[in-house]
Amino acid sequence: MTGTLHLIPVPLGPGDTGQVLPAPVLEQVRQLRHFVVEHAKTARAFLKGVDMPVPLQELQLQELNEHTRKEALPTLLQPLLEGHDLGLISEAGCPAVADPGADLVALAQARNIRVRPLVGPSSLLLALMASGLNGQRFAFHGYLPAKEDERRQAILQLEKESRRLRQTQLCIETPYRNQALFQALLQHCNPATRLCLATDLTLTSESIRTLSLGEWRRQPPPDFERRPTVFLLLA
Repeated sequence: MTGTLHLIPVPLGPGDTGQVLPAPVLEQVRQLRHFVVEHAKTARAFLKGVDMPVPLQELQLQELNEHTRKEALPTLLQPLLEGHDLGLISEAGCPAVADPGADLVALAQARNIRVRPLVGPSSLLLALMASGLNGQRFAFHGYLPAKEDERRQAILQLEKESRRLRQTQLCIETPYRNQALFQALLQHCNPATRLCLATDLTLTSESIRTLSLGEWRRQPPPDFERRPTVFLLLA
């Protein structure tokens, strides 16, 4: 029999793991000995906080990130084929959502391997819940283009689709480019369009605020440089 691929959420930032992950999830993680992780160093820090019952040196950690070649994915599944359960860990939040782990999950599904998602923080859903925007119809677009003209076109298209479908549009940005995306939204969107900035979710520095673009233009610039932020837009 093959093992089960467990999708393990991790905290969205530094803090007490026990505050954001349920006890049954922590117990499941402690039973695993094989992991696929985005980066071994941060994964070890997470596993240390989980209080694993064995030394970390006894755990098998294989990396899966943007540098992993597609042809290497079957090797990462090998512990499952040998009957071991395997944990998939992202850098933050839920694995396989805006995360290279999605390719491993797809391969596991194609090979009829059981995939089990575990409960934990999702920045996208937490932001949507708190935004006051449309939670019945929404779409996540990942990262918008970094080049100015391409980003402008993407923003205009998102706003157009949001207005046509009454759909909340979600996107994220590399934290050091938060201000650039925010300024582009101010410049290109209608003043009546609403924008929520959800920053440092689940952390003590958490900030979630929804205003129209016209109102944002009259506010001091938000203090969210180099802080993970979800952008939510509803025209």
